[in-house]
Amino acid sequence: MSEITLRNVIKRYGAVEVVHGIDLDVEEGEFVVLLGPSGCGKTTTLRMVAGLEDVSDGNLSIGETRVNEVAPKDRGVAMVFQNYALYPHMTVRQNMEFALKPLGLSAKEVARRVDEIANMLGLSELMARRPAQLSGGQRQRVAMGRAMVRTPDVFLFDEPLSNLDAKLRTQVRLEIAKLHNRLGTTVLYVTHDQVEAMTLADKIVIMRDGHIEQVGTPEQVYSQPDNMFVATFIGSPPMNMIPAQVRERELQANGLALKVPPRFEGRLAEGQSVTIGIRPNGLSLAGAEMPNAAPARVEVTEYLGNEALLDLRVGPHELIAEVPALGRPAPGTEISVQFDPDAIHLFDTETGASLSR
Repeated sequence: MSEITLRNVIKRYGAVEVVHGIDLDVEEGEFVVLLGPSGCGKTTTLRMVAGLEDVSDGNLSIGETRVNEVAPKDRGVAMVFQNYALYPHMTVRQNMEFALKPLGLSAKEVARRVDEIANMLGLSELMARRPAQLSGGQRQRVAMGRAMVRTPDVFLFDEPLSNLDAKLRTQVRLEIAKLHNRLGTTVLYVTHDQVEAMTLADKIVIMRDGHIEQVGTPEQVYSQPDNMFVATFIGSPPMNMIPAQVRERELQANGLALKVPPRFEGRLAEGQSVTIGIRPNGLSLAGAEMPNAAPARVEVTEYLGNEALLDLRVGPHELIAEVPALGRPAPGTEISVQFDPDAIHLFDTETGASLSR
């Protein structure tokens, strides 16, 4: 196992800079997920670690070795690609054996490694088949097996589940988690799917436009977002956002007036422009006389089983509330919705930075 260290790493294509001097530490044995929207630089960063893209500036190390100029085959990494990248004319066994050719191992050792990993991944009955004869989930397991037979120091995953249907994504995600728990290998994993990130990661790195916005555990990025981008990117549905001003110890927002939560008292200036953030589960149905309650109209109801999502109109604001499905109000109903003061986040409207810390 090895740690991965990036210091002021920059990637340019000609005059265009797409990764802007990022710093990142992936500890030995850690499962780290690079998460962000398309075009944020996460795959480019992964490919620089793999050696498939050059580092334009800065330092990239794996273990104690600076690897900026080290060939991909000599970095001790193995990569699982989004499109599987299996050789269609080879059987499953041949695909897995091919990964070991550069190592110059004996035929006996090659067979031992391949059989061991195939058994671990449930591929033993499929070894004579070719990729065209496999399901998407089976192909992805073969791609993982081909990476694992090399016993690398670092596993790199580039959106490995994006070509699978929802059920298979869940199954393969669980397999990846079990394998990491069993092997303890350092993993750097790229996805735009926050469910994958939240369920797999020890640490999540949220990226936007070639910058790192926040690094933290799944719990930290969800409950303590550093800025409005992270707050709205993490969580489904995303956090509700309401522009407001501080007036006489209240957060006033076009007819909506909420008391400043106790933890913010003395930290906000009169007239300060802020943005209120509250997740859907921080809103609840309440009587009109309850504190921090506001009249609302239910526009749409989405039934999700135990819970329901209410699309609400609160004055001029459109908000989403998550409530128990049993007894949910019907569309068109006038209700009162309560804002949990402990669930309120505040952000600087101009910079987007969290004021909650």
